[in-house]
Amino acid sequence: MTLSPVLVCVLLLVASNVFMTFAWYGHLKTLADRPWYVAVVASWGIAFFEYILMVPANRIGFQRLTLPELKIIQEVITLSVFVPFSVFVMKQGFKLDFLWAGLCLLGAVYFTFRS
Repeated sequence: MTLSPVLVCVLLLVASNVFMTFAWYGHLKTLADRPWYVAVVASWGIAFFEYILMVPANRIGFQRLTLPELKIIQEVITLSVFVPFSVFVMKQGFKLDFLWAGLCLLGAVYFTFRS
């Protein structure tokens, strides 16, 4: 059974975004008491794994998707990963604004993919 390039792209982008979110924001919780340059080095190390997944994801996805479609998918995935991270890992409260932002992204998806 072979997975479609779009599905492979989406799965790789989800995994990539988990690494990206921890690289960008995880240090705010786990390294808050350390100097900023320690957080930079740790984040670079995490971001390396993000790129290992993101670069092939975009190359695979570009076989079937346009560049704007890839970008919109990336943004939807980013928000889908960030909101649970924010609420469950960083203990930030859930805001109704997250829902509105998600609806705006669904509109962006619609307009990007409609033609």
